[in-house]
Amino acid sequence: MGGTKPGAPVTLRMIADEAGVSVSTVSRVLSSEGAEAHRWAAAGTVELIRELARKRDYRRNPQAVGLRTNRSGLVGVLVPRLQDFVLATIYEGIEEAATENGLSTFVTNSLDVPANQVARTEMMLQRRVDGMIFGDAHIGDGFLDSIAARGVPFTLVSRRVGTHVSATCDDLLGGRLVGEHLVASGRRRLGVLAGLHFASTAQERTAGAVDAFRAAGLEVPDDRVVWGPFDAAGGRRAAEQLLAAEPFPDAIFATNDFAAIGALGVLRDRGLRVPDDVALVGYNDTPLAAEILVPLTTVRSPMHRMGRRGVELLIEVLGGAAPESERLAPELVVRQSG
Repeated sequence: MGGTKPGAPVTLRMIADEAGVSVSTVSRVLSSEGAEAHRWAAAGTVELIRELARKRDYRRNPQAVGLRTNRSGLVGVLVPRLQDFVLATIYEGIEEAATENGLSTFVTNSLDVPANQVARTEMMLQRRVDGMIFGDAHIGDGFLDSIAARGVPFTLVSRRVGTHVSATCDDLLGGRLVGEHLVASGRRRLGVLAGLHFASTAQERTAGAVDAFRAAGLEVPDDRVVWGPFDAAGGRRAAEQLLAAEPFPDAIFATNDFAAIGALGVLRDRGLRVPDDVALVGYNDTPLAAEILVPLTTVRSPMHRMGRRGVELLIEVLGGAAPESERLAPELVVRQSG
């Protein structure tokens, strides 16, 4: 397999690519005995997959195999909204890594409502999931502490809380990159569309940008930090509040690209030019960011990788390990908006 590092473990993905089939097909074939494998692929394909596994000395992940012994092989995933591009991309990473490790996932939405978090977690536990991945953690809520106290194995993605094992973007750094960029480009009056106050993503991105301005001797007044939903409608409402009185900010940082797009509409309606009058910066680098009328400066977060690492850390937890949380590196993407 060209490009594989010597000594690197062979994965289901490598075998799938060489056989020209999906990862799930390889997983099912190698998990089946004898003729049962023909449920999943034609006889020739089954033989090819098995031969590649023998030639490559494929070894199934022992922790994942252990999960499947007298267990469901299921991982429950709870997110705020799967219609959200960021969470959908994270879930793609979760599903991909789970499949490669012979696990299945099912996902449901909490809508960031605490009662839903409780009810839907209980539903998943009743279905005998082996572990859970939460993408909707709330700061200041003891729910996850209570789940940990019950001995339920879980990891967090996207947001982090306390000392629970998580795979997240380094959002404090991401916010600081935005603040430093805006200061360096001559902006002096920052306004922040901060997002949901109980989300670590919102709090840390906001804190990073405000800290960068403070380090440059520029204070960001409390009334220039507006909390609200991460979507375009929330961004519009927050931007209207931010622009309710002069002097207007000369830079707006939205902690989510969709909120930035909502703000862009308000700036247009007010006759304010981007970036001449007001610089505008988003976060996550969703596909729309580069395609809107004024391409959006934003922070690229490793969404897909985050999901994969959430699964890999969960497998370690399920195997009895105590892995460290990971904070993946963000990247500032400078475009025309600021």
